[in-house]
Amino acid sequence: MLDIARELVEKSVPRPLGQRLVRRALRAVVSHRRRFTALLRIGQAMRGFLPVALRSRIPRRRPAGAWPDRAHARTMLVWPGCVQPALAPDVNAAAARVLDRFGIRLIAANAACCGALSYHLAATDEARSLMRRNIDACWPQIAAGAEAIVMTTSGCGAHVRDYGYLLRDDPQYRDKAKRFSELIKDIAEVVTGEWQDSLLPATPATPSERPRGPRIAIQSPCSLQHGEKLNGVVEKLLRRAGFTLAPVAYAFMCCGAAGSYSILQPALAEALRARKLETLLACRPQVIVTANIGCLIHLAAVSPLPVRHWIELLDEVLQEAGSA
Repeated sequence: MLDIARELVEKSVPRPLGQRLVRRALRAVVSHRRRFTALLRIGQAMRGFLPVALRSRIPRRRPAGAWPDRAHARTMLVWPGCVQPALAPDVNAAAARVLDRFGIRLIAANAACCGALSYHLAATDEARSLMRRNIDACWPQIAAGAEAIVMTTSGCGAHVRDYGYLLRDDPQYRDKAKRFSELIKDIAEVVTGEWQDSLLPATPATPSERPRGPRIAIQSPCSLQHGEKLNGVVEKLLRRAGFTLAPVAYAFMCCGAAGSYSILQPALAEALRARKLETLLACRPQVIVTANIGCLIHLAAVSPLPVRHWIELLDEVLQEAGSA
């Protein structure tokens, strides 16, 4: 109903020119990986000369780390996303290293923007065009035997899972779109299905034994909890890995990122973020962990603690276990 209403309201009640220009600029930059990366790199190069308020919005550059390229009998694709390759290339690299230990080769899908931003900004024709383009671009990889399309950002995952529904009236694409959606798996689903206990020694048996890694607070993205219906899956994996999870009050509460919301509604987004950080920091963690790039960057801009993707922590623990 919201999707239908959004498009109707957009046509019936035209926005002021300034708002229309900002929204068009967002779609013209954020949805295009190369444009976004180029502008981000310029901002990062000038970061030291910018005012503090603006500097906090430009994250430092992060190295990707090694991406394994060993041949395996099984192959999966990983969704690159629009902004994650520039903002946090280490996330997909960590996912590739984890799956490499499971005997799965992870390669980048030939995908562009998933279309979520355009769709949420009521540019539905543009969004569907992007969906069709992604299906066409990835189909040869699927036909070559890729058994899943892995998502490391839940915001994209929630949208791509809907390709089959959103293109249901397109006779040329509806069958492919349905198949495409069926291949989507969040990285947490893949790890849950593939994890063998032999990869990691047992969790400490008694409270006196030191747990692995830092004490963490999990910020479960709205898209993961409500869009992908994977509430609690990441928590189970990290407990299984031996991490101590701090109890977070109001875990369902939004951090305020919400895709373009933090840009278009900064006052409300920052108020939500302040309240979310208050609940996260109240449980005295050492690290805040999330599963979505938008949440990660939004929280990290003002968080006094490191904000990381959970797959990075699991990768580090598996590396330590492998070298022990």
